[in-house]
Amino acid sequence: MQSLIIVSGLSGAGKTQAVRCLEDMGYFCVDNIPPALIPKFAELCVQSKAEIKKIALVVDVRGGEFFDSLSEVLAELDQSDVRYHILFLEASDETLIRRFKESRRSHPLSPDGEVLQWVLKERKKLEELRGLAHKIIDTSTMSPAQLKEEMNNLYGDSADTSRLRVTVVSFGYKYGIPMDSDLVFDVRFLPNPHYDPVLRPLTGNHPDVQNFVLSTPGATGFMDKLFELIEFLLPQYVKEGKTTLMIAVGCTGGKHRSVTLANKLTEYLKNKSYRVKVRHRDLDRDAGTGK
Repeated sequence: MQSLIIVSGLSGAGKTQAVRCLEDMGYFCVDNIPPALIPKFAELCVQSKAEIKKIALVVDVRGGEFFDSLSEVLAELDQSDVRYHILFLEASDETLIRRFKESRRSHPLSPDGEVLQWVLKERKKLEELRGLAHKIIDTSTMSPAQLKEEMNNLYGDSADTSRLRVTVVSFGYKYGIPMDSDLVFDVRFLPNPHYDPVLRPLTGNHPDVQNFVLSTPGATGFMDKLFELIEFLLPQYVKEGKTTLMIAVGCTGGKHRSVTLANKLTEYLKNKSYRVKVRHRDLDRDAGTGK
């Protein structure tokens, strides 16, 4: 196990959002785990054949009386030479009260729906843990996107591009645009290999089809402009905290032109060190009518 993060803090301070960020970074996350189980859980992860290397555990006052054993558990981890990092999230009393009111949720300690007195009690209860924290984030003035950026800066990979997982999918308009697409590009303006009897049974994965498509007027200019646009957009998505992006490239039947351009775009992104995979959605459909 390379990394164990213990996430705690005040209710309403953003722990759920923080854990979602860690999940996006590939952490195995467990919410509201009893502290007494942490050493055993860490041991199981070390011994796991799945080689779980990044773990985030949320521990807070929802654990009730189990939470009181956290100090002893941390001491046990220290004695076992288990390296861990405590992330503590907090916010001002005013901010926490406003968030509870806006979400219409009650404080987890409150039996009667009141907020302020339980925020103060929780803050008092967490004083010792806050003092042990390796990193404290005050989310009072943070938007979800800003918190995500801070989490990425703290625990993300060193290269910004590695935070964004890109899928490039080719498709045929005759079958419909993929519903989960973020960006859609139409390449039906390029000459269609479908009308060449030799190329018709082939796909955009074949060199002959690729040569035909890429040698047609406008193909090179389109790719240059497409690559320039993508190179501009992707860092902006990363900056805003986006972790997944689907780029769809479509032609009539999803067999020739879209497959060729999707492959070329994938090669370009891989050369730029983005995590990218390509999927040709409609190649398994009726090859005899694909255009």
